[in-house]
Amino acid sequence: MALSLFGCSISAQQPPVATQTKDLRDFDSDGVINARDKCADTPLGAVVDNDGCPTYVKTDEKNSVHVLFANDSTVIPETYMAQLKKTAQFLETFPETHIELKGYASPVGNSAHNQYLSDTRAANVRQQLIDFGVAADRIKTVGFGDADPIQAETSEASNTLSRRVVAQVVGSKGHVVDQWTIFTVREN
Repeated sequence: MALSLFGCSISAQQPPVATQTKDLRDFDSDGVINARDKCADTPLGAVVDNDGCPTYVKTDEKNSVHVLFANDSTVIPETYMAQLKKTAQFLETFPETHIELKGYASPVGNSAHNQYLSDTRAANVRQQLIDFGVAADRIKTVGFGDADPIQAETSEASNTLSRRVVAQVVGSKGHVVDQWTIFTVREN
């Protein structure tokens, strides 16, 4: 009995190695390669656009000041302290905002005295906001005297409404939208 063995002598060839000529790294791990990434410091887990920039959602909040004064008075009535405290808290929440307080007087009396009243009323509201913790450099005051009454008529009601300090301040907040993960909690 004779046994003959035949075998193939084919050697296995290694697959070709592709040479990478482009830099496909992604240093901030946002899924966009560095060569295309216009926002190189994207927060981890942020939803990004094709340029690698995070989706940013901005919301605006508003706060108003409206303080009325008694005739020929610069004293802030106690009833407005809660409103001013709320404004101070708003300014604390939005530290990048500034406020301009506009003081007015009714057209009763002499214009120079009315200018003094409007300036002093705005300054007193400013001081109260400072007392509530707002930095002085964030508050500007302007007195308009009797130049801008609420109504052209000079009734007691319109004069009462004209003796005022007003302001409108807008604060903006924003945040980066995070990608959904299995650990994301749904907000209702």
